[in-house]
Amino acid sequence: MLKGGAVRRATALVTGGALLLTGVALLVLPGPGLLLVLAGLLVLSREFPGVRRYVDPVRDRALRAADDSVASPLRLAASVLAGAGLLAAGVTWGLRPRLPFGGWATGSGLILSGLVLLGLLLWSLDRARQARRAPAPATPPSRVGSGFEDTDHTVHGRPPTGAPPGDV
Repeated sequence: MLKGGAVRRATALVTGGALLLTGVALLVLPGPGLLLVLAGLLVLSREFPGVRRYVDPVRDRALRAADDSVASPLRLAASVLAGAGLLAAGVTWGLRPRLPFGGWATGSGLILSGLVLLGLLLWSLDRARQARRAPAPATPPSRVGSGFEDTDHTVHGRPPTGAPPGDV
């Protein structure tokens, strides 16, 4: 019988692997491939620490792609049209079984991809709006040569590194 840790690792491997493979397939097919690759890597990285090194680069790329998709009205319109096209193609493939790979298996996959794309566009728009509303982070004034040097060698109320405790 498998122990709890082995079951958890096997579940992560199957789930993360399925998400990762589906994402890789969707990199060339219609759908949010890069985000599914990221989801697969996140699931796998919980149980397999060696995968963690791939998460940040893929996350950066996925978020950059999400931001780019709503960066201009033309790109946003093209993305919305692509989502609507996926929905229309899904309905067409579902209703016309004589088409290559026709039927609701293909049609539902296309419809799901269109809905996910439109949902991600809404998420990206919300993310872009929040970024525009957020105040710019204030940069603290430089303490070097500005007359703000500490004369008692304390840093924010703490003794300098290497000083014995209580030596403030």
